[in-house]
Amino acid sequence: MDLMLKIVSPSKKIFEGEVKQVTLPGTRGPFVILKRHAPIVSSLTKGNIKFETQNGEKELAITSGFVEMNDNKITVCVTTI
Repeated sequence: MDLMLKIVSPSKKIFEGEVKQVTLPGTRGPFVILKRHAPIVSSLTKGNIKFETQNGEKELAITSGFVEMNDNKITVCVTTI
């Protein structure tokens, strides 16, 4: 099984599904989460979330948010542009 990614905003669920990797705009610079990444909680800044699914790469512009990764499950809470 790949990574499970869930992206939510205050008003709706934006995406939920399996991904191969996720690139996030961290406040200290962009970073990538791959399968079996160590647990992490990080704040996000204005930029783009990029993630690769079986159907190709997708991108989402955000203004801020935070991410939690644990046990190959990534939860991202964002405000979108």
